[in-house]
Amino acid sequence: MSRMNALSRNLPALLLGAGIVFTATACSPIVQVDGAEDAANPACAPMMVILPEFVADAERRETSSQATAAWGDPSKVILRCGVPVPGPTTDRCVTVNGIDWVLHEGEETWTATTYGREPATELIFNPDEVAESTILVDLADAAAEIPQTNKCINPTDTLDAS
Repeated sequence: MSRMNALSRNLPALLLGAGIVFTATACSPIVQVDGAEDAANPACAPMMVILPEFVADAERRETSSQATAAWGDPSKVILRCGVPVPGPTTDRCVTVNGIDWVLHEGEETWTATTYGREPATELIFNPDEVAESTILVDLADAAAEIPQTNKCINPTDTLDAS
């Protein structure tokens, strides 16, 4: 049998296979995420390579920028490494599995930014769709890859108890 006859006979199967690939990739387009100011910081790399495949039961998707990640379709959690390190704030600071996060509650979305780690990592999410506690637990090991240099304190830490 000639090569042309073999190709002709297998062409429908090849096209069907290609169609499946195109269909599968069309279901989850790349998530457009603006990279952070310091996204090229080499300290982001160790964290990025161990990010989990699932966060809050949402699967990780490909993103358009360096040092970013997204989970869910549509995206439920967006991560950006290389954001400015937060300074003193009155926003709530929580510690989850040894990682300090500054929470900023917006009208529709919240942000959680690592505190005491440079560069800082920011998470953007809708608290009505995913629980902050779940996200922070799921991402604690990855965030720990950026060394801690400072800790959150609260007012009782600074008051003299005597």
